[in-house]
Amino acid sequence: MHHASENTGKIARSAGLVSLAVMCSRLLGLVREQVMAALFGAGMAYDAFVVAFRIPNLLRDLFAEGALSSAFVAVFADYDSTRGEEATWRLANNVLAALAVILGIITLTGMFMSRHLVLLIAPDFARVPDKVELTRWLTVIMFPFLLLVSMSAVVMGILNSKGRFFLPSLSSSFFNLGSIIVGVGLAFILPRLGQPAIVGMAVGTLAGGLLQLAGQMPALRATGFRLRPRLDWSDPGLRRVFALMLPAVIGLGATQINIFVNTNFAASCAQGSISWLNYAFRLVQFPIGMFGVAVSIATMPVIARQAALKDMTGLRETYVSALTLGFCLSIPSTVGLICLATPLVRVIFQHGHFGPADTVRTAQALSFYVLGLFAYSAVKITVPVFYSLNNTRYPVVGSFLAVAANILIITLTIGRLQHRAIALGTSCAMIGNFLFLSHALYRKLEGYSLRYLGLGLVKIGISAAAMGLCLKTLGAWFTSRGTPDLAALAIELPAAGMVYGLILYRLGLQELTLLVNRLGVRLGKS
Repeated sequence: MHHASENTGKIARSAGLVSLAVMCSRLLGLVREQVMAALFGAGMAYDAFVVAFRIPNLLRDLFAEGALSSAFVAVFADYDSTRGEEATWRLANNVLAALAVILGIITLTGMFMSRHLVLLIAPDFARVPDKVELTRWLTVIMFPFLLLVSMSAVVMGILNSKGRFFLPSLSSSFFNLGSIIVGVGLAFILPRLGQPAIVGMAVGTLAGGLLQLAGQMPALRATGFRLRPRLDWSDPGLRRVFALMLPAVIGLGATQINIFVNTNFAASCAQGSISWLNYAFRLVQFPIGMFGVAVSIATMPVIARQAALKDMTGLRETYVSALTLGFCLSIPSTVGLICLATPLVRVIFQHGHFGPADTVRTAQALSFYVLGLFAYSAVKITVPVFYSLNNTRYPVVGSFLAVAANILIITLTIGRLQHRAIALGTSCAMIGNFLFLSHALYRKLEGYSLRYLGLGLVKIGISAAAMGLCLKTLGAWFTSRGTPDLAALAIELPAAGMVYGLILYRLGLQELTLLVNRLGVRLGKS
């Protein structure tokens, strides 16, 4: 009989902290977008900024985001569990030094080749006088961001492995705050010194990157880490990190191919398709970040430690519990976003140049994107398990199968569904990727409790259906009375959440019961 793993409470609590921090960061990110829109609209300056930032950002996705942190946490947790303190800190110092050298060279090369990079990514900019030059200058300013954010990812990995989650997850809020405050300040000062205002935002981005790294330093010192840079390319730990990273970089390359494919397909649809898809995906990113990424970050160190200690029974239980927790959060988000797609898009985006027709198209894209939300979250939880088992082949194969599935589905449906086909393709590709990975993991771990997972899914399904019914009923009632969207949403969202939570608690989902009991104990103490 499978019980909720004893680590579940710990994971749920850590995931709760990460969720809170991620929500703070995503909200600040939204503020940053609104500030940019207010200051620069959609003209030459903002175009140049977006392209200039995209260049180091693509590399950040490859180095910092998933590949580096998953690979580093897997090796670091192994050292921490089996090699003792001195070897563990030596590894951390060596990884930081190696990264500084490699990314330092890439950054300098990128700054030197910036004009060529701009013309490669946006050749049409050459038609507008001075646009390439402005983009080149912004690229030079923002390139070192890559180095700062990659260092930040390693520090975050160390802190997560040591059981510290809140501050590292809050670090991207430091980035957004730094880029808003410094950027806006300089945007008003620089034009008096003969520089375009947008240059201020570029310097702000760099300041934000610096804050993101510096903000984690006090917590890092508290873990006992001391910076003693030493570079030893032959160190087996460093080699293991790079060996684990390589397939992940190839796998993430597949994601970049997907972005490229989707952009190309969207460009062939009606004018505005790229924007509608982009706005819809922004909204989907919210629950992915708050739930999928949060549970994944909280689970990673626990699973890496269990793998290092060869505790396969514990690892199976932790994985199934984390997956159940992920479903328990992502499935109601899907139901909620489908039921409330139109009013949500209307409240958040329908201002100024964004009209009612845009709201309809964006809400359509959103409804197709969220179909794959549960799989998105589940993939985020499943992939790190392969890393901790030193098996990176499956995630890479899965990524490329997802690209193939995406292209196939878009090709078959784009004639009929237009821009919605791209959102549908993305969702189906994710679901396929999750089914492939979970099957591979089931064989690799010689099984895990499908009965426990299935029972959890039934309880979640019943509760989510009741929640959907509640939303539909309330929605119809508010529409008939002509209630403003914002007022309706303010009642619908909490009501739906309560219906879902109460029914799920009554049905006795262990992950939720554990979480509620934990909260009860903590509130009782305070």
